[in-house]
Order: sequence, then structure tokens, then C-alpha cells
Amino acid sequence: MPGEPAISIKRAARLKTKKYREAERLFLAEGTAVLAEVPTTPLHVFDREEQILRVSTLETPAGPVGVFPYLDVTDTELLSRAQRVLLLHGVQDPGNVGTAIRSAHAFGAGVALSRGSADLYNPKTVRASMGSIFHTPVTRELETVKFLNAASDAGFAPVAAVPGAWETPASMPAGSLVVCIGAEGSGLSEEVVRACRFRVGIPSLAPSLNASVAASILLYEAYSRVLG
Repeated sequence: MPGEPAISIKRAARLKTKKYREAERLFLAEGTAVLAEVPTTPLHVFDREEQILRVSTLETPAGPVGVFPYLDVTDTELLSRAQRVLLLHGVQDPGNVGTAIRSAHAFGAGVALSRGSADLYNPKTVRASMGSIFHTPVTRELETVKFLNAASDAGFAPVAAVPGAWETPASMPAGSLVVCIGAEGSGLSEEVVRACRFRVGIPSLAPSLNASVAASILLYEAYSRVLG
């Protein structure tokens, strides 16, 4: 009806759950800081307090809530657009995934999410990315080994982050890379490690690093090669 919003509050509120996000191929991004980073016009913005309270996923909302179409790309498109790719294998924490996407944006990399990783459009993932989800090519729901093989065929050097590996990040090859990182607890499976041409470890006094910290270190090292 005339005067009604393009997307109703009821419809937007359903996007808090993955089932409805996948059905609609729409997601929510909320907060003044996040929306300030968005380069595109949202399909709709809820900016009145009573609307925000119904649509927001936060107990204390941080500002307006926008509705956006899905952004993910195919694996083929990712490999054609990015020279460096961060592959997160089984990283289930949405905060870690969002922060890793932020790091990928900072260091000019694309992102690949394996099956079993946190949902790209989980509100916590979107918030943790601080808007970088809108600037970074991301593909998702990948079969990791299949993607690594395709990346190798496309000229990328797959690098596995393995605790205790003899080689350090400084030994990573220059050129096109796929940096593969697993969850802090479980790491990468042997099958995934075997699919990678190189293995590197990050020297640390702590027994392990979370995925987003490891991603930042390795992506910075790869990016520094570009800067010379």
C-alpha cells in the first residue's frame, strides 16, 4: 500500500535468523559506525527508536538498522578479483570471522569461508567487520580442499598456518597467496594441510592465537611484500 515501507518491520525482524536471511537473501547491518562505512544505499533504514527496538539484535541498540542484499561472490570471482585470499576453515566464532574480514579489508585481501564457519551474515559477524563486509569480496560455504586445489590451478600458493611449523611468516612466497587458518582449538585438518604447498607457524609465547589475530599477522606480512 502507498506510504508503507519497502520492507516492513516484521519482515526485517525475521532477518535476525539465518533461515529467513537465506530465503530472502537479505541481511541486517546496524549501528551508526557500521552504516557510515557502507558505500551503497540500503534497501531500507529503520531509524526511529520504536522501529530500531523491534529490528535490532542488540539489547542496547547502537543506532539505525539497515537492510541490504547479500554481497557474497563465487569462488571463481574471488580468485579473479583478489591477489591475496584469507581462507577461514571451520572458524565458528562470528566475532573472529568479522574481525578477520576487517583485517582482510585493511590489507587488501579477499576472504573465503569454509562450510562449518560462522555465517557471514550473522549480525555479530557484520558488527565485528565494522563495515568491511561491504568492501571485501567474500565467498562462503566452500569445500576447503576443493577450493585450495582450484586456487593452485589458478596460480595461487596455498599457505597453511600450523602451530609449531618450522617456517615463519617471513618465509611466505611473494605473489598470489591463499592463507589458510583454522579455529584456535581444532586448527586445520591433515587433509587441508596436505593440500597446502607451504606451512608456516607464528612464533608466540602463548600456546595459541585466535583466528583473527593469526589472520592479521599473516595478512600484514603478505601485504608488506606488496609495499616493498
